[in-house]
Amino acid sequence: MVGYVPNTADARVDIDESKKEVSVSHHSEKLAIAFGLMKLQPGATIRLSKNLRVCTDCHSATKLISKAYNREIVVRDRNRFHHFKDSYCSCNGYW
Repeated sequence: MVGYVPNTADARVDIDESKKEVSVSHHSEKLAIAFGLMKLQPGATIRLSKNLRVCTDCHSATKLISKAYNREIVVRDRNRFHHFKDSYCSCNGYW
């Protein structure tokens, strides 16, 4: 819908490219965001907390999701908070 292309560069498994795309599509933050989109009221902020660092694919996808669904998404990862809104992240691509 907004031009998302999976980034499999961080996939650390030795499998073919199509299976890597499936692998990155099942990351916990993407699943949690999908659940938040289904269950929260339109316009409500989606807040996530995780104990690992956000991968580059999830970071890119979350930026696009925030614009496509007009949502603010806040993700707390191992290092910092990421505030996504209108396809922009508060970390400016540095994390």
